[in-house]
Amino acid sequence: PYGKFGVLGNHDLRANKSLVVSELERVGVRMLSNRHVTLEPPFDDISICGLDDPTRGSPRPDLALAPATGTRIVLMHSPQGLEALDGHSFDLALCGHTHGGQIALPSGTPVLVPPGHLNRRYLAGRFELGGENPRTLLVSRGVGCSTLPVRLFAAPEVHLCLIV
Repeated sequence: PYGKFGVLGNHDLRANKSLVVSELERVGVRMLSNRHVTLEPPFDDISICGLDDPTRGSPRPDLALAPATGTRIVLMHSPQGLEALDGHSFDLALCGHTHGGQIALPSGTPVLVPPGHLNRRYLAGRFELGGENPRTLLVSRGVGCSTLPVRLFAAPEVHLCLIV
């Protein structure tokens, strides 16, 4: 009831960006590329902050997070977006991009991970990040595929996050 929000990923930016954005907006998704929105009461102490994709876009946390107040929930496509967030305060960051490796060995060890040291470090799952202010990163394996239309030992997943 408080909205649907999204950010674009590297494949969206490589494809027909305007078509992707218009179709998502047509079904009620508010796209947040380097900007934020503050939720309506009683959650008006929560800001949803969207970052542009670090691979094909230009993430600007100064535009998305600096003017935000209260609890900051960051939407970003890739764990690599953490580099752009360096020095900016946030409480929770949600992303995907890695597909959990998409194709992995039976042990769960990924065969191929998208480029970027943070994509490998934060492949999938929940991570408590250190620093002055405790922060949480949640990386979803998602449901899709990249390049090859197959997933092996990297089960798809969807997260439902409730704000209470």
